[in-house]
Amino acid sequence: MSPLPRAASPAPPAPPRRGAATPRGRAARVGAIAALAGALVACGVPLCPFAIVTRHPCPGCGLTRATLALAQGRVAEALHFHPLVPIMAPLVIAAIAYNAAVYVKDGRIAATESAQGAWVTRIGVALAVLMVTVWVARFFGAFGGPVPV
Repeated sequence: MSPLPRAASPAPPAPPRRGAATPRGRAARVGAIAALAGALVACGVPLCPFAIVTRHPCPGCGLTRATLALAQGRVAEALHFHPLVPIMAPLVIAAIAYNAAVYVKDGRIAATESAQGAWVTRIGVALAVLMVTVWVARFFGAFGGPVPV
């Protein structure tokens, strides 16, 4: 008579999750990135790689300064930095906030990639064309000329 097979012992409990694997860790990572970006903006460090390399403004140059001016109620100054700030600032802030929230909650990066459809594409293309049109027009003196880099 053969002995009865032994029942498999239960697996040991998983070690506690740490770091970016937990929502708390991901929130800390998002907070650290936001703090670093805020410190760079507060110190006046240029954040635009295009402007750093070419010494010319890109289509989005001035939007950070314009958003900060708009947040402080200085509308004329904000529109001088970038005339599309009333349209672009809320869209960019909403996209960043949504992506950060989804990353903290689910760990997914680039959550807005799931926002697809013909209307999203059309709006994106229209905004890109508008940004480039304003950028080119500013080189010809429109809207106060190119934003200082």
